[in-house]
Amino acid sequence: MPFFDYRAIDQTGRSARGTLSATNDVDLELRLKRMGLDLITLSELSRQYAPSGRERVTRRDLVTFCIHMRYITRAGIPLLEGLRDLRDTMDKRGFRDVLTALLEDLEGGKVLSQALAAHPAVFGAVFVHSIKAGEQTGLLDAVFDRLAESLKWQEEVATKTKRLMIYPALVLAVVGVAILFLLIYLVPQVLTLVETMGVALPWPTLVLMAISNALRSYWIVGLVLFVLLVTVLPWWIRKTESGQAWWDRAQLRLPIIGPIMQKIVLSRFANTLSMMYRSGVTVLDALKAGEMVAGNRVIAGGIRRAAQQIADGRGLSESFQSMALFPPLVIRMLRVGETTGALDEALDNVTFFYNREVLDSIENGLRVLEPMLTAILGLLLGGILVSVLLPIYDLIGNLPL
Repeated sequence: MPFFDYRAIDQTGRSARGTLSATNDVDLELRLKRMGLDLITLSELSRQYAPSGRERVTRRDLVTFCIHMRYITRAGIPLLEGLRDLRDTMDKRGFRDVLTALLEDLEGGKVLSQALAAHPAVFGAVFVHSIKAGEQTGLLDAVFDRLAESLKWQEEVATKTKRLMIYPALVLAVVGVAILFLLIYLVPQVLTLVETMGVALPWPTLVLMAISNALRSYWIVGLVLFVLLVTVLPWWIRKTESGQAWWDRAQLRLPIIGPIMQKIVLSRFANTLSMMYRSGVTVLDALKAGEMVAGNRVIAGGIRRAAQQIADGRGLSESFQSMALFPPLVIRMLRVGETTGALDEALDNVTFFYNREVLDSIENGLRVLEPMLTAILGLLLGGILVSVLLPIYDLIGNLPL
């Protein structure tokens, strides 16, 4: 079904713009009529319309949506009225259009989970499955409450993870530019002057000169290789299965960052498993959804093998222990939950454990990474300066008094 960019006016004459999917222009006009709008102009967009950056629905928008829907379902307000109120107060055009499409689907007879499933780019599989379980169990308000808390935690982790990754990237970029400047411009001038004065150069200075000469002579080759690295490598990772598998393995093997990434993935999985199990979803279905949100093929493969073992009759804790995915403390929590029949509480404990573990690991990683990077880059710069100053000291020492 194509998308149309439209301009319309409401009953008070106020202009309204947006994007809707419709069969044709007549269908679009009828849909706008049901919304209380009169169509003025329209233009057809591509059939796979994607909102621009400013219109894209963010995680914070979803938190707002979940909180609003929790109040609606808890207060017994009809979904259509509550969604209509939310749409009318929504400033972001992209999300407003999504809410409009949800209203149309609900008016057409669909249940909420079916309407949400029509927008996979906004509402992921876990979100839709959780809402569907809430509809089946009659606990929709509790599901929205847990979804809101889960999204808030994901936003906090994403913010801290960006801090963890941005700092080393900025430091490496700045110091890398400084090192290139020294090697390409400053070092050759100083060492050429020293060399003309007949001073014997020590081996650190000779190594530095060889690197400097290579950079100056083959800078075009280096530039081409760098451009290929920053263009071909991301394309290979995004577009090929082998590239994605390599990147997922590489992330887990990085020092300091690797263990944190693994904990983030496992925390996301544990949170999903706990939320869906408490919503009434079977363990196997919850594991399948957890595999989809893992975001790492190595860990997703382990979850898939554990799910197969559970399907063959093994217990949850025994299956995860054989996959070596979780630490012994987590396995012990799951085993106690299975033994006592309180697996939902055990999963909540696992989620709490990982939520705190991830945040603490990120904070500790930042504390370790900052001084370690400073020390390594300081040693590099210090090595360059020492290699330049050694022959100068020799020259000064040979001067007649």
